[in-house]
Amino acid sequence: MNNKFIKGLDNYSKTSKPVVATIGTFDGIHRGHQKILSKLAEKAKEMNATPLLITFHPHPRVLVSPSEIPLLLTTIEEKGKFIPDFFSGDVLILTFDETLKDLSYEEFVKNILVDKIGIVQLVVGYDHALGKDRKGSIEQLTKSGKLFSFGVDVIEPVLVDEKPVSSSRIRKEMLKNQFFNAIDLLGHDYAIYGIVERGIGLGRKLGYPTANLNYNNRKLLPPEGVYACKVWIGSDLEEGMMFIGRNHFNPEKKISVEAHLFNFDRDIYDEEITVYPTHFVRENMKFDSKDELIEQLVKDENNIKEIIKKEKENGNWQGAKSSNYC
Repeated sequence: MNNKFIKGLDNYSKTSKPVVATIGTFDGIHRGHQKILSKLAEKAKEMNATPLLITFHPHPRVLVSPSEIPLLLTTIEEKGKFIPDFFSGDVLILTFDETLKDLSYEEFVKNILVDKIGIVQLVVGYDHALGKDRKGSIEQLTKSGKLFSFGVDVIEPVLVDEKPVSSSRIRKEMLKNQFFNAIDLLGHDYAIYGIVERGIGLGRKLGYPTANLNYNNRKLLPPEGVYACKVWIGSDLEEGMMFIGRNHFNPEKKISVEAHLFNFDRDIYDEEITVYPTHFVRENMKFDSKDELIEQLVKDENNIKEIIKKEKENGNWQGAKSSNYC
């Protein structure tokens, strides 16, 4: 899809066409977000308008509630890569600083949405609130729309198990080690983006070289353990096994994300890759020796190759990069 990412309001220029916009953090780009973006595209086409997605960086809670900053389902780097899978149009990234935090919803609507952007329609989720102290409720936004001649479309929640899908709900599932419940709520595979860096080299010595990911430290990682995985390296889709967690042979004791790619032998240090854990295989384990670890890695490899084989036979092992988040 065609997208232009615009960093900061100063770099935004009002278009000659009217604008249909949505506003939000869009962390996860989950089923609810996808419903909003679908409606946005529909309204823009109907009104012959420019679709605009307005989001924030950093996450507003960094300033609003610094003691409760959430780990991210989708980092700012990942938004740049994956929003185009769901949305065709301009993306305006507003810097969430003290000035923006203290802006009332009336000022946000008048100064930004109306004067600077020129919206004719606003598409928001059912629980949306805008401006300082979230006083710009749906009711208030609707009143502002009548005052400034723009419409407001309110999108009802997507329900799973009779409860709304939300970023906070997905985070809770991840933190409870309910990774695949989280995937169901997301509606797409979970992506971990980063740059390949050098690790301690243990995997290569054991016969299982890995691509070690330097990922954003604000990223919410799946539960520790071993997974089957897909990996995008540029335009190439690879498959393999991955590990998330503390490597007990690594003196740094940091949480690593590393992938061993099957039938792959190329130097990809310093390259960008995106790893998708697809099937949880086992929990992280501590081994008494490297020989014991190798024995387990062989079992993991055989198990994961069988999983991938069955998924391919069932038509479920796909790497659609542009139509799905996987």
